[in-house]
Amino acid sequence: MALDVGDVRTGVAVTDPLQMIASPHSVVREKSLAAAVDAVARLTAELEVVLIVAGIPLNREGQRGPQAEKVLRFLELLRAKVEVEIVTQDERFSTAEAERMLIGADVRRGKRKQVVDKIAATHILQTFLERRQRENRDKKD
Repeated sequence: MALDVGDVRTGVAVTDPLQMIASPHSVVREKSLAAAVDAVARLTAELEVVLIVAGIPLNREGQRGPQAEKVLRFLELLRAKVEVEIVTQDERFSTAEAERMLIGADVRRGKRKQVVDKIAATHILQTFLERRQRENRDKKD
């Protein structure tokens, strides 16, 4: 499962059993950090997740900024509630990429706002899956 953690919404994506293709799943909308963490913990159990990939929004220089620190705090709270490995993935520009893709698909602004977070989570997960496949291939060579 992948997460695109935001201040208001958290996009969720999942992968197929072969861990090859990422798909959008849902958007968690909770008013408080604690409620959002609880909602993601429930999803983790319901979906029988074995690994969580969380996007970390680094700045252009690859450094953590205030938003990355918020995501890391979210993950710290989530780790206390789930017994699943949580890894991070650089998610620079994932939301912008998701937005461009939706605009290219001629999705109206109102609809884009409803789905951009789970599309960004899908992008994070697909990037992670492809990187892991490359690393596994390189180890075999």
